[in-house]
Amino acid sequence: MARIAGVNIPTNKRVVIALQYIHGIGPAKAREIVGRVGVPDDRRVNQLTDQEVIQIREVIDRDYVVEGDLRRETSVNIKRLMDLACYRGLRHRKGLPVRGQRTHTNARTRKGPAKPIAGKKK
Repeated sequence: MARIAGVNIPTNKRVVIALQYIHGIGPAKAREIVGRVGVPDDRRVNQLTDQEVIQIREVIDRDYVVEGDLRRETSVNIKRLMDLACYRGLRHRKGLPVRGQRTHTNARTRKGPAKPIAGKKK
């Protein structure tokens, strides 16, 4: 099992798919990384040589913000908005949608499960 950026990536998947298990790497970045290293698209992780794994690890460490650093950067950005008390920061603080979505109905992911209101029967 290859360990890249602190994540054990699955060995029986294609390299492009397995790299997406790392937080901060999606399909486009995974294809870009594989292209830079020069690994064929149909190669699987268990077929990689040690040298190729090291090259992939070096490319990710050098050029991309992933895993802990990315999570930390995101949380610092959200904390900064909350400290500024701007509109987006207040929405984060209240646990409501930040980007203008409606909340009269829906928004259950941000607001959590519906809380029943006593005496509201029709």
